[in-house]
Amino acid sequence: MVWEQQTLVVVMTTRAVERGRVKCAQYWAETEGGTQTHGLFVVTTQAVEQHPDYVISSLLLHNTVTDESREVSHYQFTSWPDYGVPLSALAMLDFLQRVRLSQAAMLAALGDTWAGHPRGPPIVVHCSAGIGRTGTFCTLDISISRLEETGTVDVRGTVERIRSQRAFSIQMPDQYIFCHMALIEYALSKGLIPAPDLAGFDNGPSEDSE
Repeated sequence: MVWEQQTLVVVMTTRAVERGRVKCAQYWAETEGGTQTHGLFVVTTQAVEQHPDYVISSLLLHNTVTDESREVSHYQFTSWPDYGVPLSALAMLDFLQRVRLSQAAMLAALGDTWAGHPRGPPIVVHCSAGIGRTGTFCTLDISISRLEETGTVDVRGTVERIRSQRAFSIQMPDQYIFCHMALIEYALSKGLIPAPDLAGFDNGPSEDSE
């Protein structure tokens, strides 16, 4: 699929093994210079870049039938718990920004050889089942794009559209809430909304409360 669609970037929002259970096949070598063969394709890991919350791997995908090779950037977010949400919305926003920049740079490198969608070939996004963390990531990406283009956000409508194509996307209430919180963080970082005034705010009960 990656070869057919000429994908430049793969986003993985799970670890291969979590809580002692295999969540996804280790389909690429984790170490630089390592290779794996899958059918007609040889996948070589050219470089690995470690970050606190994610790992970026530069992969070379070689088609042994046509003798063609293509580079693919592999982005794995490693601090996202299964059935939960990342501890930091800022870490996810940084990750998403890196994904976008990588897609844009690799698209620019294609030059006139790419005549498809102006944003380039489709980005492949996956986790284990492809609904919880994948749905959350896609919702956040689409919502941020809409916010940038129109100045408005419709998280519920976005989730409904995604679910019409991928049933049960976004599994947990926390994931739905996380999309809103991350969007607020993004809007604050870009100066799109004023910082909330929390003066006088108190989490404890007031004196006249029952």
